[in-house]
Amino acid sequence: MLTSYILEKVEIPEGITVSVNNNSIKVKGPKGEIERNLPSSKSITVYVSNNYLIIEGSFLNKREKSLVYTIKRHVENLITGVTRGYTYYLKIIYSHFPVSVKVVGNELQITNLIGEKNVRRARIYPGVKVTVKGEDITVEGIDVEKVAQTAANIEHASKIIGFDRRVFGDGIYIFKKEVIG
Repeated sequence: MLTSYILEKVEIPEGITVSVNNNSIKVKGPKGEIERNLPSSKSITVYVSNNYLIIEGSFLNKREKSLVYTIKRHVENLITGVTRGYTYYLKIIYSHFPVSVKVVGNELQITNLIGEKNVRRARIYPGVKVTVKGEDITVEGIDVEKVAQTAANIEHASKIIGFDRRVFGDGIYIFKKEVIG
């Protein structure tokens, strides 16, 4: 079934500039600037009017209607990122061998996880700041996707395979996510 017309608005706060160019949106704020390619459809138009970003569509099918709300949520995440930022908290857990973690360039290196001699590596995306303090790791940035993916990379790099998870709970785990501010 086709929906004849849908209109969604996202309010642009003071101090934030939003520009739309074809399928690309650029959001500038006090914490930085993010540019993102939006999913496209011929029946959906995105433009800036006054202090609002307008997402407008007509004769939408189910997929295109969900695309309108997806675009809206992406833009809200971009605005939140450039005004407040995102933080993920991870905890280093070990019971048998002390794990050492350090940031080297654009990767996080994990050594001595369950006594392994090899170094496990997790990619850190550009624009994301990772700090290690004792047994706590903080991942911060303005782009929620890059921050979340970096935290997931760290958690995945420390995953233990071939051991009983009830006995060997060693690893690095995400325990908290928040918007700064």
